[in-house]
Amino acid sequence: MLRVAIRLAAVVPILAGGMGALLGASFLGGDASVAIDSHLRYLSGLLLGLGLLALWCAADLPRRGGAFTILCGVVALGGTARLLGLMLAGLPPWPHLLALAMELGVTPALWLWWRATLGKGAAIQ
Repeated sequence: MLRVAIRLAAVVPILAGGMGALLGASFLGGDASVAIDSHLRYLSGLLLGLGLLALWCAADLPRRGGAFTILCGVVALGGTARLLGLMLAGLPPWPHLLALAMELGVTPALWLWWRATLGKGAAIQ
């Protein structure tokens, strides 16, 4: 069930990252400068990569647990940056709040589930 949950969760960054890479700033429903659009596409490509990495980890969690740990840490770090933005700049639109829930809720929960079932004593490799 854990592998299925990880694969389902990976759909979110794969779709959002793919759409952001293809559509740029228009994916978020707004206009942006070429610089902002370029940066959004770059970050969307990274998001797509994180989703694909999650799928790769889910295929063999006992052996790829170290990579899964790093992946979860990177996602949580991004969520922490998003939370900082919320505190400093105000409440973002609801899709960003859902992303925050994935980053600081779902991802750590999946990591804790992995740690409790498969990751006992696993070292980062």
